[in-house]
Amino acid sequence: MKPTETIAVIGGGAWGTALANAIAATGHKAILWMRDAEAAATMARVRENTRYLPGIRLHDDVTPTADVEHLSACAFSLVVTPTQSLRTVLGTLALYLPDRAPLVLCAKGIERDTGLFPSEVAASILPDAPVAALSGPSFAEDVAKGLPTAVTLAATDSALARQLAETLSGPALRVYHGNDLRGVEIGGAAKNVLAIACGAVAGRNLGESAKAALIARGFAELMRFATIFGSQTETLMGLSGLGDLVLTCGSTQSRNFSLGYRLGQGIPLTEAAGGKLAEGAFTAHILAELARARNIDMPIVFVVDAILQGRLTVDQATDRLMARPIKREH
Repeated sequence: MKPTETIAVIGGGAWGTALANAIAATGHKAILWMRDAEAAATMARVRENTRYLPGIRLHDDVTPTADVEHLSACAFSLVVTPTQSLRTVLGTLALYLPDRAPLVLCAKGIERDTGLFPSEVAASILPDAPVAALSGPSFAEDVAKGLPTAVTLAATDSALARQLAETLSGPALRVYHGNDLRGVEIGGAAKNVLAIACGAVAGRNLGESAKAALIARGFAELMRFATIFGSQTETLMGLSGLGDLVLTCGSTQSRNFSLGYRLGQGIPLTEAAGGKLAEGAFTAHILAELARARNIDMPIVFVVDAILQGRLTVDQATDRLMARPIKREH
């Protein structure tokens, strides 16, 4: 039987709440920290995240709080804040997190102002903290409800990755482990951009054949990009690569797919997000820039970036992709 630990979950959105529930289901205690003290107090009182996961009860062993002092006693932290605010949040909490306690990064993206991956951002703020990344095909609502889900956790320290995976695995959440930290991060970041493209195909009624082709060719782009960064093929073919791509590119539960769907319907970008965070919209431009800087051919990513920048319509992007020179598939 695993010893009981207290684990911090930083970020009280849907994914943070879901992970807190999953942690509590393993027999551990979860501190669900959020910046909004009023929201934390409400969640603690009604035992439900009424804004992000209405109708799903918060586990009894989850403690919502805005008090940073609660973080000091935690064995490690799951950081579930958006990539673009990761630097700010970690900077705010650096003095309160235990020395050398591991950070498990659960956001999927690339910092757009610097081109840094989340693990690099974390290392710049807390250089002594071991860093891991958690990713895979997982919708927050499914995990919060205790439906069977499998994800991957990676750290450069294989022993640490295994230890964290064993701690977080429970009756409905199976956590695989590996040492390909960058591969897991790239899979999570790139699939969000590709999901916008698949959503646009669906919203424009271009057919299932087009969507399947887009997923396959998008995955080829992801592989090309990740290989340049030394990622392992096994990682990209696994849960955090292909698995997450398939899930995100086929469901309106995905915020990125939903954003693309509305763009495909002709809804302006300012309205298409529907007030929800779609991480791929922030990642597309910096992913395209990193690819161009390394001469990596990523035509789908390039046209998604152009659509989001207002340089192409969905129809123009489709025409551009279909008019590319015929070549050998690889």
